[in-house]
Amino acid sequence: MRQVLVAGIGSTSFRRHDTVPIETLAARAADAAIRDSGLDRSQVGALYFGNFVSGPLTGQEVLAGMVADELGLPQIPCTKVEGACASGGIAFRHAMLAVATGQCDVAIAAGAEKMAHAGTAAVTSALNCAMDNLSDGKSGLTFPGFFGLVWNAHAALYGTNREQVSAVVRKNKANGLLNPLAQMGAALDDATIAGSAQICDPLQLFDCCPISDGAAAAVLVAADRIGDLTRPGIAIAASAQTRGTPRVSGMSELTSFRATVDAARIAYEQAGLSPADIDLCELHDCFSIAEVIDSEDLGLVPRGKGAVWAAEGRTLVGGQIPINPGGGLLAKGHPVGATGLGQVYEVVKQLRGEHPNQVADAAIGMTHNLGGAGVACTVNILRRLDA
Repeated sequence: MRQVLVAGIGSTSFRRHDTVPIETLAARAADAAIRDSGLDRSQVGALYFGNFVSGPLTGQEVLAGMVADELGLPQIPCTKVEGACASGGIAFRHAMLAVATGQCDVAIAAGAEKMAHAGTAAVTSALNCAMDNLSDGKSGLTFPGFFGLVWNAHAALYGTNREQVSAVVRKNKANGLLNPLAQMGAALDDATIAGSAQICDPLQLFDCCPISDGAAAAVLVAADRIGDLTRPGIAIAASAQTRGTPRVSGMSELTSFRATVDAARIAYEQAGLSPADIDLCELHDCFSIAEVIDSEDLGLVPRGKGAVWAAEGRTLVGGQIPINPGGGLLAKGHPVGATGLGQVYEVVKQLRGEHPNQVADAAIGMTHNLGGAGVACTVNILRRLDA
């Protein structure tokens, strides 16, 4: 397959966008990515659009074609993809494959979600579509409940405590203060986190990512078109997608997501790299404990040490392995279909040396996007061309 580059990126802020239709949000991010790439939109050969709950929350589907129409793209294939919270990452992988296999030379991956208008009850109900509702759904389980179980299991096995997990929250919220796209950056102390409202024991308010609207996009191009770009492209060294169990009862253990472990292994093999080669990672911290589990599953942190390393400062910018320097979902928010591409946006900014919370000499970055209770996962490894 051909080498593929990220040629351009675009993103809206992740916050309430009450007066902007979802297709317009997505078109704004994609238009910014096209302009960033220096390519003409007439050259785009395919568009893949990540979205999860636009139907139930906005009443609008056929979004891929609507976004392409608003962008003024040619009469190209336009496809919406869905994999719960991993929808944006899946769109990115499909766009990469379209270019890598020669179906087109230029493709756009975009993702968007509008959620903030709907209220907590409606959003919770919509997100629960990512569960197996014939089993987990009938039990009354929600995602805060599920990740509460995950935390308790990790604590029982490894001794993980409130103060250690609070270090994840403090880090990501502080990182968000430096990111103009993040809606919920904050300077928090342990007492404030521990004193926040209980959501589902042991999860408290600041352990949970905020409901958000937003969109993000990337333009992907074949490497032999690099001369057409206005700035150096970022190479896609690996892009992996895997399936995990769709239900909690299918998990062999609650302290690891098989889909993440498998996707990471495949990505490292594709890239010819190891976890020690990764300079930074934007991973799926939908809840604080999720970052703990994800960092271990990706091999970036030793098993059982995800919260310990956060408490010791090893996952800070300037630490051993910076995790979520853009603020992660905890600070940026989680407009579900946009999240995976928002991660790509953050990593590309880092590898260009343009990020407001820059990791020094960043050359190789990773993104991790997880859907449902681990039913779908994408892992991407991006690298500077000179790395």
